[in-house]
Amino acid sequence: MAASRRAASQATDLGPRILKKYPNRRLYDTRASSYITLADVKRMVLDNEQFEVRDAKSGEELTRSILLQIILEEETGGVPMFSSQTLAQIIRFYGHAMQGMMGVYLEKNMQAFVDLQRRLGDQAQGMFDAKTFTPEAWSQLLSGQTPVMQGLMGNYLEQSKNLFQQMQEQMQKQAGALFPGMPGFTSGKR
Repeated sequence: MAASRRAASQATDLGPRILKKYPNRRLYDTRASSYITLADVKRMVLDNEQFEVRDAKSGEELTRSILLQIILEEETGGVPMFSSQTLAQIIRFYGHAMQGMMGVYLEKNMQAFVDLQRRLGDQAQGMFDAKTFTPEAWSQLLSGQTPVMQGLMGNYLEQSKNLFQQMQEQMQKQAGALFPGMPGFTSGKR
């Protein structure tokens, strides 16, 4: 255990792991000096390992592109997380004035959900082996934890609502600064 902590500590001391993407679509791990697959990159994500993907020739940063490839594989290879309607709604935000705000909103909501999941895991710790706990087992656990779940989900939904209201207020202030004196818009000055 101590050896694995030392190895993880040494890896973080070196900075993010650099993966080079070659024109033949192969990924090369510069730390391990070997070619890797998208499945290996997915494992790095699951292990919370910091990495960057760079084009082997130009040095251009390609991490987002690789992460999107992993999401595409996950979405097409099993039970999708996003419905077609949700994906269409996300696409509609590209080029829209709200694009930047939506990205921030989704990111903060995702973080709130991760925090909720961590709290739930902490409460259930000791009842199961987290690595072998299946979605079905989660469903059974949660059905027996209805009051607890209602409280946690209520907190999550409240955080989400507050975040959305803050975004609306910020937009209102920005619009007021851009269009002073127009009805319906308040300036940021009070």
